[in-house]
Amino acid sequence: MSLVAANGLQIDAEVHGEPGAPVVLLIMGLGMPAALWPDPVVQTLTGAGYRVVTFDNRDAGGSTRFVDMPVPNVLSAIWRALRRRPVSAPYTLDDMAADTIGLLDALGIDRVHVVGASMGGMIGQVIAAQYPARVLSLTSIMSNSGNPERRIAFGRWKALRAIIHKPPPPDDHEAVVQHLMRVFGVIGSPAFRHELESMRPLFERVARRGLYRAGTSRQLLAILATGDRRPLLQGITAPTLVLHGADDPLVPVAAGIDTAANIPGSRLEVFPGMGHDFPPGLMARVATRVAEHCRAAESVARAPSAPAA
Repeated sequence: MSLVAANGLQIDAEVHGEPGAPVVLLIMGLGMPAALWPDPVVQTLTGAGYRVVTFDNRDAGGSTRFVDMPVPNVLSAIWRALRRRPVSAPYTLDDMAADTIGLLDALGIDRVHVVGASMGGMIGQVIAAQYPARVLSLTSIMSNSGNPERRIAFGRWKALRAIIHKPPPPDDHEAVVQHLMRVFGVIGSPAFRHELESMRPLFERVARRGLYRAGTSRQLLAILATGDRRPLLQGITAPTLVLHGADDPLVPVAAGIDTAANIPGSRLEVFPGMGHDFPPGLMARVATRVAEHCRAAESVARAPSAPAA
């Protein structure tokens, strides 16, 4: 990966595939570097004729870390959000969307297919709503709309506790791998639990990139501070696919249903047995579905407009 100056920050990014091909932009979720994207996802998309851009969000991986900012009290912020009270944060999802547009500008990329997972889906939604000219299509995976209703906004406490649990020191790679095994053992796909050990190489790659607890906390505050995005989602015009696991313990499937209901013309697909992770047994199917959605969106964009009456 290489550092790219974007929106006043240094964004660690990598480009896969052939120059000149249409671009799929993959946006990662809370606290995780782009290294968590499984290779089959990138390979399926490049094999389908796309150039794929992956990057570390601000405060994660090798991108700019806001080390001079205080570590927020996450539990207090969650409590305020549950009571539907405002949450203050050093930045919001709008800022993270602006980072992403800045990255595209720096790379000389005009329009992209946006694919975001979890928090990355939220960022993708903001991009599609606020920068419609830059978006060919949107795929929102295991994400939500910011709807504060309890059954939609929050999953099981055990899953939330797992993701906010203090990770081990980042220089102890094996301890980080074990931490990720435990986290994804809680939030992962129940129908694919047997595949957890096979995900170890992915977690080892994440451990080498590094976890940054303070950044994860600030990103979580960005989500909470941005609040209800449903009015924003209703202005999205890009062809949209919403993918969600039926057994997601962190972001319940009700959140995916609600997201699709608030994006005009969107399509919802729910995967039985899938939780809040990237199980190897489902990745080829998910990536193929994304590629099909991108192709369909391109076909619509190329279709001649009907003559005026």
